[in-house]
Amino acid sequence: MTALPKIRLIWLGVTAALMALTLWMIFLWVPTEINQGNIQRSLYFHVPVAWIAMVAIVLVAVASVAYLKTRDEKWDRLAVAGAETGVIFAALMLITGMVWAKPVWGVWWTGEPKLTTTLILFFIYVAYLMFRAYFPPGEQRRRLAAIIGLMGAIDTPIIYYGAQLWERAHPSAVVGSDSSIDGPIGLTWMVATLTFSVLFVYVASERYRLRKQEDEVMALRRAISLQPSRTPSSSMDNAEPISSAPAGGA
Repeated sequence: MTALPKIRLIWLGVTAALMALTLWMIFLWVPTEINQGNIQRSLYFHVPVAWIAMVAIVLVAVASVAYLKTRDEKWDRLAVAGAETGVIFAALMLITGMVWAKPVWGVWWTGEPKLTTTLILFFIYVAYLMFRAYFPPGEQRRRLAAIIGLMGAIDTPIIYYGAQLWERAHPSAVVGSDSSIDGPIGLTWMVATLTFSVLFVYVASERYRLRKQEDEVMALRRAISLQPSRTPSSSMDNAEPISSAPAGGA
């Protein structure tokens, strides 16, 4: 077994171990929050996946800038891997947020600016991936997709500071210097954030590897299609002449 598969297996094992630890801490170790009850445990899923969804679009933007500067396709593959993984976390961010909001606020969706900008981020992911799926392959698709990725990253700071910019029902940021989470709740939240971060890196790296293999297969198919095909006439021209003499003796 080579070094690379070993690293992948080790990373997968670490991810699984961290996920098991995180689930144990969330459902068995951390105490139940007094005000919200068990529904508050959604915090340990919602905040980490929201964080990863915003980190992923920043990764897409950074990789897009690197591609526009170097025209190296590895950066384009990294942007695609980040977007395809990030859209999953963005969907989970919306779902866990609504599951948390229903018992606390009494509604699934309030339409406040922070939630609306979060929904916009999800649509940016979808638009990026749909553009790549339906626009003809080539340099122009990669360049325009990079521009879309850059536009998507602009939404990230708006989401992060949304609760501070518009005072509504949504709580303030729990990531950064303004965070007030501490004690067992804070420790569980940090472990959950680490776990989902490791999961994101693993899934995105696997998707990058598959994307590279897909590009190599497509390049091979194009090379085969450009090779001149041998016609039957050319095969006959290269064949040895057949003698017209009778088979039997005189």
